[in-house]
Amino acid sequence: MGLIRLKVRELAAEKGWTLKEVSVRSGIAYGTVRSYAHSPTLATVDYTALMKLARVFEVTIEDLIEVVEE
Repeated sequence: MGLIRLKVRELAAEKGWTLKEVSVRSGIAYGTVRSYAHSPTLATVDYTALMKLARVFEVTIEDLIEVVEE
């Protein structure tokens, strides 16, 4: 199973947003946003959350994800 990392912190920094602002703007619980932002690797991610994050950052899902291990 591959592992990924979400570029939440980097994209939030580019926008000048806090993780709390990302949570409010995306409608995703703060704990989830924080977990995605601080996890060095993830095995599973909620696809709906990926879509919401990509939409709020105005990027594609591919731009949001970094493959860490295949």
